[in-house]
Amino acid sequence: MEGKTADVQSKTPVLASESKESQFICSDLQFYNENILLKLLLIGNSGVGKSCMLMRYADNSFTENFFNTIGVDFKIKTITLNDQVIKMQIWDTAGQDRFRTLTSSYYRGAHGIIIVYDVTSKDSFDNVRQWMQEIEKFASENVNKLLVGNKSDLEEQREVSYDEGVELAKKYDIPFLEVSAKNSIHVDDTFTTMASEIQERFLKEKTHMKDKEKYVFNSTPNALTLNSGNNEAKEPEGKKNCC
Repeated sequence: MEGKTADVQSKTPVLASESKESQFICSDLQFYNENILLKLLLIGNSGVGKSCMLMRYADNSFTENFFNTIGVDFKIKTITLNDQVIKMQIWDTAGQDRFRTLTSSYYRGAHGIIIVYDVTSKDSFDNVRQWMQEIEKFASENVNKLLVGNKSDLEEQREVSYDEGVELAKKYDIPFLEVSAKNSIHVDDTFTTMASEIQERFLKEKTHMKDKEKYVFNSTPNALTLNSGNNEAKEPEGKKNCC
């Protein structure tokens, strides 16, 4: 098992296209002097480990206990990327169909969406197509997307190969990673990659100049509220820890 874990650790994130530059060099220093607030969503089937990923990233903790998310939950994480302070508001959505109407409303105003499947569940992988359709239906056209295969530590139970994940990500032209929330493998890379992709998009589109009020917060921001009314974050109902 130790050898297999080492193999997982050696795998690096796959970018959407090898032909694209992995980093966008900025000449606009003013952009990097502004702090930005991002709204990110974690979506995917129930039980794929979305909440475990969020707990590992935000709190560096992990639990084997399984609890379904009731509606939505969220955590706040602040990082510095390219010398810019980025505050991420990360929403963990329920994967059950009965909460689909509620969680679909949270697609609006999202800057990035992470689609998670379980490498030990072929069904969760096959349902990525359905989740992508929901993104197309409810999210903004230019939202950043990232595909993640969780539970890479369970190599003996694997039903979805690493190459299958790579091919699916290439189909949608989005980045891909395999992670292990349990062993803390590539979890940080997931959110850093997403933040970097959004940061690059903001700069290219010059949205910080056209819609500055949507993304910039003051030195003492309200962590729960974006300045734009359409992106207002509400306290989640029925908040629970879950997998």
